[in-house]
Amino acid sequence: MRQRRPMKMSTREALNGYLFFSPGLIGFLVFMAFPISYSLYLSFTSYNMFSSPRWIGLLNYRIIFTQDPLFFKSLYNTLYYVVISVPLNTIVGILIAVLMNQKIKGMRLFRTIFFLPSVVSGVAVALLWQWILDGNFGLLNTFLSHFGIIGPGWLTDEHWSKLSLILMNLWAVGGSMIVYLAGLQGVPRSLYEAATVDGAGRIRQFWTITIPMLSPTIFFNVIMGILGGFQVFLQAYIMTGGGPNNSTLFYAFHLYNKAFKDLQMGYASALAWVLLLISMALTLVVFVTSKRWVYYEGEQK
Repeated sequence: MRQRRPMKMSTREALNGYLFFSPGLIGFLVFMAFPISYSLYLSFTSYNMFSSPRWIGLLNYRIIFTQDPLFFKSLYNTLYYVVISVPLNTIVGILIAVLMNQKIKGMRLFRTIFFLPSVVSGVAVALLWQWILDGNFGLLNTFLSHFGIIGPGWLTDEHWSKLSLILMNLWAVGGSMIVYLAGLQGVPRSLYEAATVDGAGRIRQFWTITIPMLSPTIFFNVIMGILGGFQVFLQAYIMTGGGPNNSTLFYAFHLYNKAFKDLQMGYASALAWVLLLISMALTLVVFVTSKRWVYYEGEQK
């Protein structure tokens, strides 16, 4: 019998590579690619999970923009949250990172203390802040009362509800702080030494060295903040239920209600794809404008 020709080394290595890569590829196709494609199909159908999807074309999208007042309300609430929380988290994260970048005794402990809140369960954090922001016996209003200040109903007043959730979001600023801290430690010390020799003070060094060198890190955190802001859901779901007067009905919360309360899965899928397009548009704007304010070391201008 003729002996089989031995398999080439390159072919064997390629097969081994595909073999090790296959679990991740299968997982992506089954748990991501297929659901995403199927949701796009469902967005053109009427589907309540108890009957087969019925094709209705662009009707869901037409209803979103012409007959659903909560769509614009939830979109406004979400944009309000993103526009305020992302810059606020960026500023606070950078300032804390600068403080944590100082070489003093016990700094590792302080870094750990600032970072730990960002790894606590979201439900636990929401319940904690629900107690802190309670208008009657909450910790914050109790503290203000010692100074003769009557605190508002943080979660029950529609003028303060979104701001309360934005304030609560600062609790997890330690996550972005760690990223900024890594960026700060990558800034060459020689730049600060040269600036000191030239007579530049700390503030001048911060604006002319720290911020430009940290701009790629800021760019990354801004993108992640925008994407995360458009997905805000848990805080409103647990703490306010979307109220008062739909002031904390964020986009993801509205999508959840349509999908799992009203059982309008086709309409919810259309909302999800509109959210995707809006997020992509804003992300594209940040990418396009980044050429004006993001500085990469070594590039020439």
